Amino acid sequence: MLQIGDEVVYFSAVFLLVMLGTRSATAASLLTAFLYVFMVMFRFPPVPAEQAGRVLRPRAPSDGVPVVAHRGGGHDAPENTLAAIREASRNGATGVELDLSFTADGVPVLMHDETLDRTTNGSGPVSKVQFVQLKRLDAAVRHRLKDKFSGEKVPTLQEAVEECIRHQLTIFFDVKDQPDKAASVLHQMYKKFPVLYNSSIVSSFEPKVIYKMRQTDPNVVTALIHRPWRLSRFGDGTPRTLSTWGQMWTSVLDVLLDWAHHHILWKLCGVSAILVQKDFISLDYVQFWAERGVEVVGWTVNTAVEKDYYQNLLKIGYITDSLLEDCDSHY
Repeated sequence: MLQIGDEVVYFSAVFLLVMLGTRSATAASLLTAFLYVFMVMFRFPPVPAEQAGRVLRPRAPSDGVPVVAHRGGGHDAPENTLAAIREASRNGATGVELDLSFTADGVPVLMHDETLDRTTNGSGPVSKVQFVQLKRLDAAVRHRLKDKFSGEKVPTLQEAVEECIRHQLTIFFDVKDQPDKAASVLHQMYKKFPVLYNSSIVSSFEPKVIYKMRQTDPNVVTALIHRPWRLSRFGDGTPRTLSTWGQMWTSVLDVLLDWAHHHILWKLCGVSAILVQKDFISLDYVQFWAERGVEVVGWTVNTAVEKDYYQNLLKIGYITDSLLEDCDSHY
């Protein structure tokens, strides 16, 4: 939980900033009071710690930490497929991270990209393709092990959930957009498969997705995903824009977003975990969140050296593209 001392500092900072900007103690007092009342009235409490613990600290190898296969383990098998889920289980993962998407006729399926081009023999936006057309595509054709997994299909959300339950894998649902539709579909999955309340978590970069999920079903374990400088830079560090002013503006937004994630958004949404890009995690960072009852999970941890650091020093769970060997990260 947010400490009392934290609240005093945060709202005092808001008061001082507004005071400096408006030179009005009345305006600063009213706005600070409004924000405080808003937080009290509209924030969601996190799910019980025992429930969150069952999801975030499931069975793990002896003396190990939870290991989650990114997109099912996209290096070891075609990402976001049933084959990937089976391989992840066979290779010792405690869970899988899966990406939710929707076809043109509203069928929830697993797909990371907005388009079909990178992972299948189809092309164009997923949202423009009917499910019957999607089922004809080969989801392994672009994979390095395409011969081994030839003919693998893009699964529906329900098919993936059933496969994960069969293998007793924790599911990290990654939702990118469409908060209303995603929350509705996931709520249906939780009602159909109640075991998910103790074996899955809904995560997103977008706070509105998590807030809508908690609003739809407050019993679901949730997490915010965060990567510093996400608005101004791509995952590999290159700028999103060549414009100097554009870089400056998005960098300012990044600073504000980073502050909001660490001081406001996590509490408003009542999350149980925060999924953070691996290069920004330290022992102090893990301790910062532990004091607030929030678990840290690192992504994407793809080398033996990094995995050793997470298992033996940080002692927190991580998400990886491969459970078998070192590999490059997918951004």
